[in-house]
Amino acid sequence: MNSKKKFIFTMLSIFLGFIVGGIIILSIGKSPMQAYKTIILGVVGKPQYISWTIVKAIPIILTGISVAFAFNTGLFNIGAEGQYIVGGIGALIAGYFLELPPIIHPIVALLFGMLFGAIWGAVVGFLKAKFNVNEVISSIMMNWIAFYSSNYLLSFNAFRKPESDQSYDVLESAKTIFLGKWKLSEAGQAFLKTKPVLKQFLRPPLNWGFIIAIIAAIVIWYILNRTTLGYQLKAVGFNKDAAEYGGIDVKKNTVYSMTIAGLLSGLAGAAMLLGVSHHIGVMASLQGYGFDGMAVSLIASNNPILCIPAGLLYAGLEYGGSKLTSAMNTPTEVVNILTGAIVFFIAMPKLFEMIRLLFTKKGAKKGENKWLI
Repeated sequence: MNSKKKFIFTMLSIFLGFIVGGIIILSIGKSPMQAYKTIILGVVGKPQYISWTIVKAIPIILTGISVAFAFNTGLFNIGAEGQYIVGGIGALIAGYFLELPPIIHPIVALLFGMLFGAIWGAVVGFLKAKFNVNEVISSIMMNWIAFYSSNYLLSFNAFRKPESDQSYDVLESAKTIFLGKWKLSEAGQAFLKTKPVLKQFLRPPLNWGFIIAIIAAIVIWYILNRTTLGYQLKAVGFNKDAAEYGGIDVKKNTVYSMTIAGLLSGLAGAAMLLGVSHHIGVMASLQGYGFDGMAVSLIASNNPILCIPAGLLYAGLEYGGSKLTSAMNTPTEVVNILTGAIVFFIAMPKLFEMIRLLFTKKGAKKGENKWLI
């Protein structure tokens, strides 16, 4: 399927997803048009709504790029969730325990998060390359190891804030909030009083993570499409035997692929910790950013650049959909059904293609057997 057909089918899938969502909304006695109007206004109705959508899109864009990168190299990075968690831990360690100048500190903290995520992904890649352990199984296990390790970390007094279920905040010098100090200064507040729209737009924790996500998407697209490494990684994903016959080290490239994928998810965790939460807390369950990244990657047809609008769409549906409960007394599950329907319709052509290839192979085998007889 070429790029034009992929784009058309993606748009059609989104449309069909909205149709299914509309039917569900109608079945509970609500107006679909009013519901979709509420979602749209919940995203663009006020400047701060737009900012919140961008903030919520940052982690799923980056985890989406991570999953898309692995898919392009023939691997399934189900471990983006765990890589996201350890990326946040790495950023916390650098952001709290290191005292560095303001410009350097967030960069170092981001690098720590990327390093932790890369190591987490590399373990999965090594197990796959060395022992042929299925990356889906090992990455799921690594998710839970990251989850319980994060909670266990908060049992240490060095990390845990007294009489709370969360860690100490990172130092101010490590935070990546856009114009953070200026917004709190007298000059900043005086200026924003005269610019109410800008004041509302800057009210949420808008941070440099969105710019980082855009840069990451461009860099990953360039690696996959314009470098020798990208060619080798995609060749391994397309046909391992042919790649090995052509002199490509399959095992090494498998480790490279999962390491880079882990690095991206670790970057997502670091960006959110430095820009939004500033700490880690005791988790009752997995946060879901890695799994949402899989949906974003699928909506984007595994294209790193398209993960940006796909992430914004996904975040917009979730954030705008959260307004449905208060505005129309609509169950929040309706938005999840809507998102699931979109992903389902996007996945359908891949399913049909798999079925077509299966029958083609069976037909070819029957033809060979007939010729032999």
